Amino acid sequence: MLLPAEKELRAVLARFAEARFRHDLRPTGRSSRDLEETSARLCALTGTESVDQALAAADDLLERLRADRRAGVRAARALAA
Repeated sequence: MLLPAEKELRAVLARFAEARFRHDLRPTGRSSRDLEETSARLCALTGTESVDQALAAADDLLERLRADRRAGVRAARALAA
């Protein structure tokens, strides 16, 4: 599976959170559709079948991206030294 770009993953997570909040606050047909669409997008992006799985996968992916970034910074510092 190709890893999504961090920026894209964070944007979809933000849209999901906003849609979830709006739907929980005042459920309407529109908020339901928005939540359904962002949920599907999040699942597609993370290669999962449920929102719970997608959120867990997104956390794992973000942690992996942070670790890769930290490793890159350490490697750059070692090369500069």
